[in-house]
Amino acid sequence: MFMQNLPTKVRINEVATRDGFQSEAIFIPTDKKIEIINRLSLLGLNKIEVTSFVSPKAIPNLRDAEEVMNSITRNPNVTYVTLVPNEKGAERALATNADEINLVMSVSESHNLSNIRMTCDQSLAQFKRICTLMEGSNTRINASLATSFGCPFEGLIAPERVINVIKQYLDIGIQSISIADTTGMASPRQVYELCDQVRNIFPTLDVTLHLHNTRGMGLTNALAGLSAGITQLDASLGGIGGCPFAPGATGNICTEDLVHMLESIDLDTGVDLPTLLDMARELPELLMHDISGQVAKAGLRTETRPLSQSVIDLKARNEKH
Repeated sequence: MFMQNLPTKVRINEVATRDGFQSEAIFIPTDKKIEIINRLSLLGLNKIEVTSFVSPKAIPNLRDAEEVMNSITRNPNVTYVTLVPNEKGAERALATNADEINLVMSVSESHNLSNIRMTCDQSLAQFKRICTLMEGSNTRINASLATSFGCPFEGLIAPERVINVIKQYLDIGIQSISIADTTGMASPRQVYELCDQVRNIFPTLDVTLHLHNTRGMGLTNALAGLSAGITQLDASLGGIGGCPFAPGATGNICTEDLVHMLESIDLDTGVDLPTLLDMARELPELLMHDISGQVAKAGLRTETRPLSQSVIDLKARNEKH
């Protein structure tokens, strides 16, 4: 089932500067955010989720959203995304000419209430108003289905609930969707089966898979999604970020680890992995804590290291005999 029918090209979306930075204990300086986004813009990524137009009281770490969006150097080959929680956020996104906005609703009613203090019906009504507000603009609308695989309050999520929400999204004018394992509860078979259903029911729909590595299955789940026809994945530099309403959660799947894995099986991401690794290795000093990414620590699987002098001498003695 897995490792079959894999796409030859995979689009990678970077979410660290929103999903990652919003959860940090410290405020990342505005000029540093701009620098990081500008560097990421040159690495062959498909999208960069820059920031969120949320209330500064709710997420103080993203209180500089307008300044960041208005100051970055945009690469025309990159889609610059902002998360939008409400109509006011949508207006702010329009004012900064965001290429795309991302709306988020949990498939789980309980998680939606915990996360954004709304019922799913209330969220959908607000999304409909935002879609009306965005009419006539050049800004695309993506909507995420959080907790698509499992909710810490309700347990595993039936695929039918996800399919139903996708239909509701499309009915109100949303143009693309992200299937999100917000709480890191997904298993590879579950990911394959849901993604396979989505691709069969909505064959022309642009779909992103957003995975977390809470239980260490993130990269395996990514392969499962690719095998089912998904060609676009979200990831976070260093694996930073994560859902604050998922007990025990770590972060998103790690961008550099994901790219390293995909390239090891000859899938084309178009991403400059060596430079991405350089950026990941700078994160611990910036964030003042370690990162979960493994390749930044261990190095590329193709890297070799010099033998110690004692082993070189031993080889030389053995060759003489």
